[in-house]
Amino acid sequence: MTDPWVALEPGADPAERVRVLRRAHETFTAAGTVPRPVRTVVADSWRRSARAGVGPDGTASVELTDGDLGAYRAEHPLARVMPLIRELMGTFAADGRHLLAVCDAHGRLLWVEGHPGTRREAGRMNFVPGARWAESAVGTNAPGTAVAVDRPVQVFAAEHFIRRVQPWTCAAAPVHDPRTGRVLGAVDITGGDGLAHPHSLGFVQAVARAAESHLALLAPERPATGRPELTVLGRDEAYLAVGGRRIRLSRRHSEILVLLARRPEGLTGDELLCALYEDESVTPVTLRAELARLRGVLGPGLLASRPYRLTVPVESDAAVVERRLAAGAVTAAVTAYAGPPLPASRAPAVVRLRNRLADGLRAALLAGRDPDLLADWAHAPWGEDDIDVWRALASARPTAAVRARLAALESELAAPQSWTRR
Repeated sequence: MTDPWVALEPGADPAERVRVLRRAHETFTAAGTVPRPVRTVVADSWRRSARAGVGPDGTASVELTDGDLGAYRAEHPLARVMPLIRELMGTFAADGRHLLAVCDAHGRLLWVEGHPGTRREAGRMNFVPGARWAESAVGTNAPGTAVAVDRPVQVFAAEHFIRRVQPWTCAAAPVHDPRTGRVLGAVDITGGDGLAHPHSLGFVQAVARAAESHLALLAPERPATGRPELTVLGRDEAYLAVGGRRIRLSRRHSEILVLLARRPEGLTGDELLCALYEDESVTPVTLRAELARLRGVLGPGLLASRPYRLTVPVESDAAVVERRLAAGAVTAAVTAYAGPPLPASRAPAVVRLRNRLADGLRAALLAGRDPDLLADWAHAPWGEDDIDVWRALASARPTAAVRARLAALESELAAPQSWTRR
């Protein structure tokens, strides 16, 4: 195989390859071993799928419908390049009885378009807008695997982990934010065996690169007077996008901006001291020096004093999660949550914010008992030791892997108590 991400070598017999893959798939589901004919990228994906508790007879769940789906799509960055994606892929999909699909970074399908008959067939396996096709939900598939490994990938027939998807072939490529490099989602082409060709993978990869280039061209067109955006989730050092610039802030400056963004009316020096420093011996002079340095980083006009405040509203990704959670849009809130805000910060006010946000999300997850959302949280770095979430996941999806992880956590929890009794 010249390209390990392509499903078939030129000239290979698709029917024979299907027979080989079906035997390999049955071997894996029965014994957990992957026979040699299976590509490494697929074998690794099968193993991840099994560890996530995906069953070969499962199906995708639809998480976003109607108004929730429309609102989420409208604010998603890939909405800005959908006209370009349709222009590049639409005719190819319609003429070949294929589908073009675009998913977000969590494998959730946002758009599925193409030949009406093919859409109806795909709808029977929930390959529809709003459905979750992440690897952790439905196993190996091109859009879900592409965002999982951050590579273009083609998935052919019985390479799909779930049996009902095995009549299909798909190729997908991730799309990245040109400013941050973060995966925004993936573009996918789905259809029959005719897509099992190296050109299909090259095609979606070219579309993804065109989408990234278009996003890069659109970015400078945003007005310099637009609302600054603060990125703090999952980062020890925040990024501030303002006036066409993207500024990486120090840890202390990150903490200050988080607090000021949440208090547009401003904070006094004493209030900031209490919010930022555990050590009560820190003097106002130290704080004033930090604020002077921050003002130099931000440039003139953004940071005012007496009280200390930002002169324009600043949007933060943490505030987006809070608003969605308050509105009851749990799926959208979890999707936007990229990790705890400033996880290394020990500033008292930041710690309170971090705990409040995590507690709110956990409470919503535990109340909703959605197995896919619980699995996302449990397999994330911030949830891997969350025993309450693992217990809820074991109740909603009692796979062997989930039960084993829960048993290990409960054993760890009991160990100190046993030691104390000795």
